[in-house]
Amino acid sequence: MPLIERKAKLWNLVKPAKQIIQYSDHVGGGGAAFFGAVENMGLEGMVSKRRESLYQSGRVESWVKTKCWDVGDFELLGIKREPGKPVAAIVARGGRYAGTAAVTLPSGLRERLWQRVQEGRASKPAQRVPSAFADDVEWVKPGITGRVKFLRGEHTLRHATLQDFWEE
Repeated sequence: MPLIERKAKLWNLVKPAKQIIQYSDHVGGGGAAFFGAVENMGLEGMVSKRRESLYQSGRVESWVKTKCWDVGDFELLGIKREPGKPVAAIVARGGRYAGTAAVTLPSGLRERLWQRVQEGRASKPAQRVPSAFADDVEWVKPGITGRVKFLRGEHTLRHATLQDFWEE
């Protein structure tokens, strides 16, 4: 069945859908304006689907997620390097562990960061960090702030990337 027919059947099963189960009305057209409203409301993102698309499991081209992103400043605690994985910056905000961010800096900035990490090695910081970051992290002395882009709507960083950094 096309999406719009499946949604009508679903509505008949869950209405009024005002408590544990919630139902999203289908909104046709105006995707850019709708996404602007989603961003203004502080939501994580939106899902767009073709109204006539048939259900298929797995990844399909008939629907797409559009995510909302935030950018913020975080204290750099350390760097974790693992073979075969992206280099991760371990960061905190307001004195509390916030998560990790993939290091996606241009080569010049990346080299400057590695130099700062080598020069400023420190012991594990006072902030509570997950035990997974025990021995294989290069901890850095305080004073490096990183600008991080991350997926909105989570308690810890998700899909985060380190965009820039500076020393205080």
